[in-house]
Amino acid sequence: MKDTHKSATSATSATTSGKTSEGFTDEERAAIKERANELKATARRGPRAEKADGESDVLAKIAEMPESDRAMAERLHAVITASAPALAPKLWYGMPAYAKDGKVICFFQSAQKFKTRYATLGFNDSANLDEGAMWPTAFALTKLTAGDEARISALVKKAVG
Repeated sequence: MKDTHKSATSATSATTSGKTSEGFTDEERAAIKERANELKATARRGPRAEKADGESDVLAKIAEMPESDRAMAERLHAVITASAPALAPKLWYGMPAYAKDGKVICFFQSAQKFKTRYATLGFNDSANLDEGAMWPTAFALTKLTAGDEARISALVKKAVG
């Protein structure tokens, strides 16, 4: 237990001194801060306003994205909300996400979010996608075709159960 504490302390001091560490990246720390702000905003609003405010928050976050990610996120938002109207749009670590009974089922991560070469559509463990002993929980996206949208629609419907 001492070793864990020591390495956490070392990572913290390395981060605060500006040196590279094995701790969180700047993007990860920003996502954690966004999540804390999301939780505070949800608590202030109350449960009744959550779905409407969640949708406006998601649309505002999508509008901030670079054009290539924004176009994909807008299409995904339309496909997901049409395929599973029971899902509530919300922000989750600063990403557009869709939840059922307060649990995030799926989310969109723009390529810009963590400076990756592709965007991602991810599914959490609360999604009903179990298929045998192994199944995908995230999909890399570089563009969306009509076939991709149909597949995503089917996955979202299955995920909601």
